[in-house]
Parts: sequence; structure tokens; C-alpha cells
Amino acid sequence: MWRKFLVMCLFALAAAVRAEAGIDTPASTTEARLTPASAGNGQARRLALVIGNAAYADEPLPNAASDARAMGQTLAALGFDVMLRENLDRDGMASALAEFRQRLQAGGVGLFYFAGHGIEVADSPVLIPVDAGSRTPARLLTAGTELRAVLASMSVPRPDMRNVLILDTCLDNPYRGGALKPPAAPANTLIAYATAPGIAAAEGVRHGVFTAALLRTLRKPGLDAEAVFQQAGEIVSTQTGLRQQPWISSSLPAPLRLGADVAPAIDSSTYSAYSAYSASLDRNPAIRQRGILPKDSDEQYELTFWDSIKNSNFPSDYEAYLKAYPNGRFAPLARARIERLRAAGVKAEPPADRARTAPAASGPTAAQGTVTPPPAPSRTQTGKVQPPPAASSASAPAAPASTPSPATQRAAASGAVTVDIKPGEIKDCPACPVLHSIAPGSFTMGSNGGDPTEKPPHRVTIAQPFAIGKYEVTVEQWGACADAGACPRIATVASSPRNAPIRDVSWDDAQQYLAWLNKTTGKHYRLPTEAEWEFAARGGTSTLFWWGDQMRKGTANCKDCGDPWSADTPANVGSFAANAFGLHDVNGSVWEWVADCWHISYKSAPVDGRAWDEPGCSVRVIRGGSWLEGASYMLSSTRFKYSASVRQSQNGFRVVRDMK
Repeated sequence: MWRKFLVMCLFALAAAVRAEAGIDTPASTTEARLTPASAGNGQARRLALVIGNAAYADEPLPNAASDARAMGQTLAALGFDVMLRENLDRDGMASALAEFRQRLQAGGVGLFYFAGHGIEVADSPVLIPVDAGSRTPARLLTAGTELRAVLASMSVPRPDMRNVLILDTCLDNPYRGGALKPPAAPANTLIAYATAPGIAAAEGVRHGVFTAALLRTLRKPGLDAEAVFQQAGEIVSTQTGLRQQPWISSSLPAPLRLGADVAPAIDSSTYSAYSAYSASLDRNPAIRQRGILPKDSDEQYELTFWDSIKNSNFPSDYEAYLKAYPNGRFAPLARARIERLRAAGVKAEPPADRARTAPAASGPTAAQGTVTPPPAPSRTQTGKVQPPPAASSASAPAAPASTPSPATQRAAASGAVTVDIKPGEIKDCPACPVLHSIAPGSFTMGSNGGDPTEKPPHRVTIAQPFAIGKYEVTVEQWGACADAGACPRIATVASSPRNAPIRDVSWDDAQQYLAWLNKTTGKHYRLPTEAEWEFAARGGTSTLFWWGDQMRKGTANCKDCGDPWSADTPANVGSFAANAFGLHDVNGSVWEWVADCWHISYKSAPVDGRAWDEPGCSVRVIRGGSWLEGASYMLSSTRFKYSASVRQSQNGFRVVRDMK
């Protein structure tokens, strides 16, 4: 499932040195052509667009251009016809993509490489041209090139169509702190990222850590593309002490060979420079971020954004604001202005001097940010085949009552601690979550799909019974803890319904809530282990979803899952049917924190259901997807990660109580 994507923010893909293939590319050069070496007998045509953006006015990147040159040289040695571009503005990015699309029509493998600043807003990574900077927050969106536009340029139907995208950039969100997950790779595509959203990528004096590692693995004969990136990722993870973990999103139907049968003819002095640089990282890795880091506070940055567009007569400017701040202080005004301008017949886009240019007249535009969908059935980011959704939708059950039942209130007044709500359910106090008891059992955890983080599938035995939340912790339940002074108040959900899932809480916040529950009830509450969570979410099944192997509308709260759904907020807990274990909303709704520290795969994972922890762990696992994700994130094996101390608007949790 690499739906979760796996090599996020592929950083610094480069290595020293000037081009050898008869091409001189000094720093001032903005455009060059690298002639491929022999591609080998019977090898499909290969075309690469390599872009290095370094000359940003606000936050220049000293290594991005040299990274691109080194990557261009290496790809040329591997048989690619390379279009090398440096320091492109908005129009230059659009022009390069248009030429790339036109030349791809001849067929073969297309490879896109970008080194420079990038951001991620909602589920849309945006590559930043050199004429857009962090001091003009609106322009980052209105002038940036969305990843979807790049994918659209590469989606032109052609013989032997296979695509590889390498993004040597961080994808942080300068507008609201937490970054989300980029879209899944469309058919016949692999997307490689330097690091996870919001996590810095390490960069040395001359080149990026991942670039140095990738250039080494590209030289290894006999490796397919996924192996090249995975081995480079392992090098980076080791050299940075797990601070940077590259990953990939792949839907390639078969292995794709990027390297050669023998090592490519790159001069020995270049490789020596790569090796010396890589060795130096073991001693003193430097941390640098290729993301936009505004100097203003979040509040001031939003004000700067709004001030730059508040007098605009183009709906697209207000749409950009809403994309950056869907719940911002000016969101109602932005929506009202969009409606007024559309009613007046105003075109959505600004004039040509401000609009982003379409990659080609026949294809989607960068401003639209659309991607030609793959033919059904499409492969998800996990590499699994995703059948088309069923047409019918199940009726949703009513939301649970927001106040304790009379029996619960009477029991609480009499001093009783545990109140049985229904057979098999537990409620330890009037404000406590309702729990379902889960009997011990065994199951196969993970999947054999395309997501390496879910591999290898392994048999896990849960030896002890446990009780887990029937629903995710709600706004009302969190409020009880806040009223007691034991939990922080979460401003972003202040106006949410009482039965909405609490969200925008960090892993650390969840620990405060659990401590309050433990003190209030005298019981041992905690987060579920990752194994307990998946065991409970599967509900005794081994299928892709708990309801079967096909997506079915009306079964989960996600943007592809049918009503009730809103882009603004998740549905109230219990709005969809429970699984066989009686648990609601294990798919979609909000991502759920679990106890485990993040590991890049299940290799050496515990098989007894206990939490897989590490001393000083700062990145924790989240499970289940959220209401803003698509159907491909609803699989029972879906897993991702987030910094334990960071609040993100899609992250919530449910609780577990030991039954001993």
C-alpha cells in the first residue's frame, strides 16, 4: 500500500562533479541536454526531465542545482536522454513540462527529478519555482506547480509507458504546521520521496544525503527501481539515525530496471567524491530542510496570505486560501466571495501573466491540478488492485447518545465503578468511553501488497483479553478531561458536535487523557498496541477491508466512501456500521494513534501483540486513515507515522483498558 507512501520527500538526489558526457553545465546555465550513453539492446526509450531550483530570493538552496547536474550526468550514463533545467520560474516550469509531455509521446520510460523547495497543502504536493518565496504565501500556491500537473504531463498514452518521479524536497505545510499525505501513484508509476512530510531531510556541504546514497545504488548492476530506492533509503536511515526515512509510492505492474547490467561508466574521481562525502556523514551529518519555513507566526502568516488576495476579483485566489486554511478565520468570507464572483460570471483563473500554464493544450492544466485517471481497475499506492466501488450504499446507524443512560447515571450515583451498557460492553464512569471486550486470538498482521511498511505479513497471537473503545474518543469526552484541568483545550474543535471524534491532538496529548482516565477510574487505560488495533479493526476477517475485498460505499467515513461526508469535518462517531467486533469508524474518520514507535517494516516485529517501542522514540504509528483520504486508505492494513509531539487536524485516538 504505498498509498501511504513510502519514500516521502526524496532529498538531495545528487553528487558532486561536472558533467562528463561532452557537456559543460556551469552554475549560470539554466538549460542543457545530456546525450545518453548506449541504452542496451532491446531497452525501451528513456527520457528524463531533471530540474534543480536553487536561486530563491527568500531562502536560496546552495546544493539543489549541483544535485540536479550530478543526477543528470548519472541518468545519461544509464541510457536516459536528459533534459537538464536549472532555476526555473513559474513559466519555465510549465514550459519544461509541456516539452517533456510532447517528447514522451514517442513512447518509453519517463523520469522526472526535482530538487528545490516544496510544500504540501491538503493532499497536494506543490513544487516551488524560483520566483515564488515564503514571504508571499499566496504565491506559493498560485505560482507553484502541483505534483498532479507533473503526473498529468507524464500520463500521455504511449508505448511501453512507465513513469518514475523523484522529489528531492521536503513537503511541509507552511500554512498550518502539519503536513498530510501526497496522492497515490497512478497506474504504471513510481514516486520516490526523500523523507516523510514535515520531517527535515539531511543535507551536507555539497549534496543531499539521499542523493549521495541514490547515486551509489543506481550504480549497482541488476537492481530494479524499487530495490534502488529501498537500498538508498536504508543507507539514509542508518546515516541519519532514523531521523530521515525515505520511501516510495509504486504502482508499477512489473519490475523496472533503472540501472545497467554492469556499473555505468562514471569517472572514478566522481565516484570517489560520492564515497568520501557519504563517509563524512557518518561522523557529522548536517540537517537542512528543503521546505518553506516562514519567519512569521502561524497567525501572522495567515494574515499576510489574506492581505495579498483580499481585493482579488478571481475565485481561484480565494480557493487557494481555502486550500491552505479550510477552517481559517476568513474562510466564510472567502466562500462568500467565490459564490459572488461565480454568480457574476467571473472566470476562475487570473490573467495569463499570473496563471500557471497548462502542460499541453490537450491535457489537464497545472492550475487545475488534475490527473488523468488510470483505467479501471486501478492499482492503489499499495500495489494492490482496487476494484471499482459498489454502487449501493448501506444505511448509516444513528450516532450514539451523547449523555449517559439512566442506568449508567443511577449506577454512578450509587458509587458503582463499572456499568454494563450492553452485553460485552464496559463504561467505567459517566464521562468515560464505552468499551468493547475483545477475546484473545491469532491473526495475520500486515499485507503482501506493494507497501513495504506492511511487510512481511506475520502471524500474531494476542494472548490476553482487552477492552477497546467502541468509538474514537469524542469531543465531549475530551472536554470532561479539559474541565478537570487535566487535558488542554483544543480550539479547532471548540464548535464541533459533542459526538464528533476529538482530533488535532498529539500522541503526547493522548497520554494526558489516559492519565486522567486512570486516575478517575482506578483502571489501567492506554493506547492500543499496533497489533491489538489491527486485530480489533479486522474484526476476525483476513480480507482487504473488514467488510470484504471490495470497497463498498456507506461503510466508512472517507471522501470516496459515500454519505454522510463533508470535506470540512469528520462525521459523528457511530455514523457508520460497526465491524464484527462491534467497533465503529476503524476505517476513515480520524487517524488513530497507537502505542508503537514507527518502524519502516515489520521485520523483527513482536509476534505476541505487545507494543514495539524504542527508547526516546519521537515518531509514533497512526492507523486507519481519515475522512479526508480516499478509499485506498481504508484497508485494514493501512499504517502511517507522525511526530508524537505534533498536533495534526486529522489525528485522534481510541483507548484500550487492560482486562486483568
